[in-house]
Amino acid sequence: MNRKQFVKLASLGTAVAASGMTGFAHSTLPNVRSITGTGFSSDKAVYVPKGKNRFKEELMIWGVIPLQIKVSGKDTDGSLFVFEHEGMSKGGPARHFHYNQDEWFYALEGEFAFEVGNEKFTLKPGDSLFAPRMIPHVWAYTGDNPGTLLLAVQPAGSLEEFFMKSCKMKSPPSPQEAESLFAAHGMKVVGPPLSVS
Repeated sequence: MNRKQFVKLASLGTAVAASGMTGFAHSTLPNVRSITGTGFSSDKAVYVPKGKNRFKEELMIWGVIPLQIKVSGKDTDGSLFVFEHEGMSKGGPARHFHYNQDEWFYALEGEFAFEVGNEKFTLKPGDSLFAPRMIPHVWAYTGDNPGTLLLAVQPAGSLEEFFMKSCKMKSPPSPQEAESLFAAHGMKVVGPPLSVS
């Protein structure tokens, strides 16, 4: 699925939700197979309750960033990966970019500072932000109470594998370790995390 298809699919979902359509058949959607590319490898719905991980395990990236996989790349034949950072404390990842993935962020709870390229944004609950591939970005949770951020990455790439390796680490990696880990999974570190007081 390319960027235009991703945006088109996201727009279709928004239009359907906004119009209040319910109970329509999958076959009534215009040419869904061509929108999604190769289609999904899963032939069943994937239900993940609030506060839970798709694979029923508790995950923490580097021992500090909570991770809940909502839709695995395995569910979508690699076309989409959706995950959530629920109960975030202050901070976030290093400034980086993805070579082959677009990323979408949606603030559910709390306030997040973002920089995408040279632009700065503050996301509050209900706000979303799209970060195109190859554009450096960085974000951090800045609130005092725990925050929650929902993210989608298209295509899935090996980001899920990156997270699973990072969840085995009990503390953040050194700059050299981070550079190597990011590079092995289609990303490049280009700066430090945002400073949060």
